[in-house]
Amino acid sequence: MKRTSLGRVECPVARALDEIGDWWSLLIIRDAFDGMRRFSEFQKSLGISKGILTARLKHLVAIDVLQTAPISDEGGYQEYVLTKKGRDLFLVTVSLRQWAEDHCFGKTERRSTLMETASGKRVPRLALQGRDGKELDSSMTFVRKAADLDDSRAPRKAGVLRTAER
Repeated sequence: MKRTSLGRVECPVARALDEIGDWWSLLIIRDAFDGMRRFSEFQKSLGISKGILTARLKHLVAIDVLQTAPISDEGGYQEYVLTKKGRDLFLVTVSLRQWAEDHCFGKTERRSTLMETASGKRVPRLALQGRDGKELDSSMTFVRKAADLDDSRAPRKAGVLRTAER
C-alpha cells in the first residue's frame, strides 16, 4: 500500500514527519535559523535544484513554517522568514544536531558547532527534565495512545508501549 499522507495519524511524531520530514525541508529550516532568507542563499548553501527548492519553500510557506516578505531593496523579490511555528523547530534542529554529533561523525572528523552568541561558547547539551527536575530517559516515559484516552481501562505502566505500539 502506498503511503500518501500521515496527516490524519494520531501520533505526533508521524504528523511532524508528514509536514517537515524530508531532508530538504529540514536543511532549509536549518539555513533559515542560520540567517538565510533569499532563494539564492538557500540554493547556494544546499546545492539544490531550483525546482525542488521552489517546491519545498512553497510547502513550508503553505504549512506556516516560513512566510514571505518583500525585500525592500529590490523590486519584486521576496525573502523567506521563519514564523513562530518555524521558530518552534529550533529545539528539534538542535536535538538532531547533537544526536548527529554523537553518532554520525568520527572522533577526528571536522564538523560545525552551534555556539551561544552572548558567550561565544558551545551550546550545552539538551536534556529532558521530569516534573521533579531530574533528567528523564526513554525508560522513564510511556506513550498514552489516543484510543486509551477514550478507554475506561487503567493507564498502562511505563515500558509497556515501547515495543510494538510506538
